[in-house]
Amino acid sequence: MSIKKIGLMGAVVATAAVGYWWFSQSNQTDGASNSASTPAQTAQGPQGQAPQGQRPQGQRPQGQAAQGQAAQGQRPQGQGPRRGGPGANQWNAPVPVTVVSAQTSDLKVQFKTIGTVTASNTVLVQSRVSGPLLKLNFQEGQYVKAGEVLAEIDPAPYQVKLSQAEGQLQQNLAQLKNAEADLGLYSRLKAQSSISQQQLNAQQALVNQLKGSLKSNQAQIDAAALELSYTKIVAPISGKLGLRKVDAGNLVQANSAEGIVSITQSSPLYVMFSIPENQLQSLRAAVAEGKPLITEAWDRNEKQILSKGELTTLDNQIDLATGTLKLKASFANEDDALFPNQFVNVRLNVAEKNGAITIPQDAVQYGSEGTFVYAIAEGKAVMRKLELGVVDNGRIEVRSGLAAGEPVVMQGLDRLRPGREVEVLEVDGVALKAAPKAADKTPATTGKG
Repeated sequence: MSIKKIGLMGAVVATAAVGYWWFSQSNQTDGASNSASTPAQTAQGPQGQAPQGQRPQGQRPQGQAAQGQAAQGQRPQGQGPRRGGPGANQWNAPVPVTVVSAQTSDLKVQFKTIGTVTASNTVLVQSRVSGPLLKLNFQEGQYVKAGEVLAEIDPAPYQVKLSQAEGQLQQNLAQLKNAEADLGLYSRLKAQSSISQQQLNAQQALVNQLKGSLKSNQAQIDAAALELSYTKIVAPISGKLGLRKVDAGNLVQANSAEGIVSITQSSPLYVMFSIPENQLQSLRAAVAEGKPLITEAWDRNEKQILSKGELTTLDNQIDLATGTLKLKASFANEDDALFPNQFVNVRLNVAEKNGAITIPQDAVQYGSEGTFVYAIAEGKAVMRKLELGVVDNGRIEVRSGLAAGEPVVMQGLDRLRPGREVEVLEVDGVALKAAPKAADKTPATTGKG
């Protein structure tokens, strides 16, 4: 046996011994107290007083009322608990509820998804020639039109290059005129057989060579003029400017990847979104009808509609990785409500249902037996199982289980059960007047002391 086990057994034995000694001392103390109190209980008190521990003759026990009176904290005989009073069971009282009526309205069959706003055109403005940036002719965030001058590069080097090309053209033009004059003279001499045919042919080749040089000189002039025009950087499209990438005074390089500023065309805009492939057949059927499919763009919280547009394009294949089909809708965005790369909630209207019975979506309850609502019949809650349809702006279609105009509980659902009495506080947003409480006609009982 190990030392640890021996020590543990010794501790247990010591603890038991101490407990037994304490229990013996307690019994001896209680026996002495009982022996001391016995003579005092048998002793008589002074004259006219009852012995200690006894009630005087003719005195009622404390808390007992006289004949005809109820004891303290008790109801008089024959009087039941008052309704709603302290003795009533609050869990059996009518449940206060607010109700709404099932309505007949038109619903839109919508596909809800998320999308991203895409600009119709986005351009990075770059310089096509190198040189010092003299000035910028725009303000950041400004709307510009195509052709407006945005920036200017120092044109001096390109003006010199153009002048050189023009000078070379003039030089070759003078040589051409002299060669043509010599060709005419050679032609006359050849007619007189004064020169050989070889000399005439050489002069003719010189004239043609100079004509080719003139065309080359003209091309050089055009290229120099084109480069000179590039020193004025113009907006290629109409749109909104972003933040500038470079400041005036810097040396810019041709076709720099950084660019000078970007332009985004925000009207019209496109919204890119996707739908699951199980909705594809319904969408294709709606597209086949030839009617424009209205597409709505809502804010992130789906509280406010931002803009309305039309579905323009369906992708030509389903994405195998996600099982979705990409769609594109066009928005005029004349009020600039949408912004490029903005996240939006998309609602694509594919059909409409007229005359459908609808209720607020929040009134629908979900249980093990399916979807249901609590209706009101004869002041009591009644469970109605429903078959639901499409949802539109917080209202849901009821295909079966509920009639138009039937009241449905909207608030106070947590304490309801079938057959429970209800107290209707509000109907369709209109508060009902509270019924006056009946006066308590129970007569007060007076007891004789």
